[in-house]
Amino acid sequence: MNGPEIHVTFPPELHLFLATGRTPAGTRVVTDGASTLGHVIESLGVPLTEVGRFLVDGREVPVSHVPKADEKVEVCAVRRPQPVPGAPLRFLLDVHLGTLARRLRLLGVDASYTNEDPGDAALAALSAKERRVLLSRDRGLLRRREIWAGAYIYSDRPEDQLHDVLSRFAPALAPWTRCTACNGQLTDADKDSVQERLEHGTQRTYDVFAQCTSCGRVYWRGAHHARLEAIVTKALRETAR
Repeated sequence: MNGPEIHVTFPPELHLFLATGRTPAGTRVVTDGASTLGHVIESLGVPLTEVGRFLVDGREVPVSHVPKADEKVEVCAVRRPQPVPGAPLRFLLDVHLGTLARRLRLLGVDASYTNEDPGDAALAALSAKERRVLLSRDRGLLRRREIWAGAYIYSDRPEDQLHDVLSRFAPALAPWTRCTACNGQLTDADKDSVQERLEHGTQRTYDVFAQCTSCGRVYWRGAHHARLEAIVTKALRETAR
């Protein structure tokens, strides 16, 4: 590009996105004089899903602003909790976030996920069709224009991923109300009505059951309950702060 030069600064949480050779403290950028500020920032490696607002010479401007020579641009991260107006808060996770999807469902959060990768275009289209916030560690996917809303998952550790989503979006939690396998709603189930789905040992040991209204899967407080309870307790404690 050979046009107006601008000065851009980024908050620390966005430094990891900057292209090699860029200085986080302040980057001089030569623009083409026609591209929007949103396009310029994305060209530096920062997904717009992670930008809260733009300040140019101290005043807020839209993403469509076309930079002029010598403007000082401050890129601000999204504020937390981040409001998502226009639809109930629901999520769509890419194929690499299966554990996060199951933990969100454990907490009663609507989290759509499939372990078969439908491709970036299909995920983006589904985000738009169902108005779901697309969660991904794929920066390219989050730059697709057709997604309704999105968020970058900063960690590869499920514990940190869950904390990040809960602190960023503050979804309402209703533990033990969703199927962790298919995202369907759970309902109390009579032991006699589900016994054909149970092994004999489970039939003898447990009396309290829930069943998914979508896929029919049966749940009870089995051997893994203590580990799941710990996840739920920690999430409730952190969101109550």
